[in-house]
Amino acid sequence: MDTLNTAFKDYIRDAVSLAHVSTVVTEDTVYQEANKLILPFLDKMVEQLGLPGSRLDGLEHLEDLFAKAESGASCLLLLEHYSNLDLSIFSWFLREAGGRGKEINDALVSIAGMKLTEDNPIVATFASAYTRLVIYPSRSLQTLDAEKDRDEIVRSNGINRAAMKKLVEIKKQGKIILIFPSGTRYRPWDPSTKKGVREIDSYIRSFDYMCHVAINGEVLHVRRGDMLDDSVGKDLLLVTAGPVYSCAGFREKARAASEAAGIEDKKQAAVDAIMAELEKMHLEAEEVRRKLLET
Repeated sequence: MDTLNTAFKDYIRDAVSLAHVSTVVTEDTVYQEANKLILPFLDKMVEQLGLPGSRLDGLEHLEDLFAKAESGASCLLLLEHYSNLDLSIFSWFLREAGGRGKEINDALVSIAGMKLTEDNPIVATFASAYTRLVIYPSRSLQTLDAEKDRDEIVRSNGINRAAMKKLVEIKKQGKIILIFPSGTRYRPWDPSTKKGVREIDSYIRSFDYMCHVAINGEVLHVRRGDMLDDSVGKDLLLVTAGPVYSCAGFREKARAASEAAGIEDKKQAAVDAIMAELEKMHLEAEEVRRKLLET
């Protein structure tokens, strides 16, 4: 099976020649507008890997969320995360779905870990195809030593302060903030990668509305090592958007359930409820996908 690097080496070469991306994140560069020259390369990848019948379901829910964002509400999209093509898959099928799909896509701002920008110039090139708000993620912060990494801790604090300031500025300007609540791609050999990041609770606490999005089908198989070593293969892709929830209502229900169950960490309980909803949607969508594959 080909790797991403071998299957799309021509696209990678041409995209890098057009990108000219900075691979260092600073407080002044946490908000990065999409480079529309790069998007066609990712679109071609998704188009070539998705089998006939691949589609997005639930556009009406995304249009509902977008209408709320246009009216001044702060809105979140919470996506499953199985591969580094998830955003590309969602964006492609959203724009292909008709209705207000293209407008919704233009309103998206993805919360992105700085690893996508700093670790590999090719990954940084593809990440630049989408508008992003770059943060120093909690998983990376946990690896820092208070004594040995003082300068990096100071840097991380500055980056996250700047990112949160920008988030407050844009979240009620008709934007939809897209987050992967697991904070990383799911790796089958590491079950902890499917657990939601506790800090996601702070997002749902400070936003008005949210939608969950399940992604079924696997065209980029995660392997140990660099993203470019992930293997590619064709599959039927099904993207499913769920109904709009009140963030406050969803969070209160999750916290009440955790309290009744004697769970002390109510923040993690709210995030666990998000992951449980995504898993439920995924299993239901997989039944639909299986039937599509049989026809």
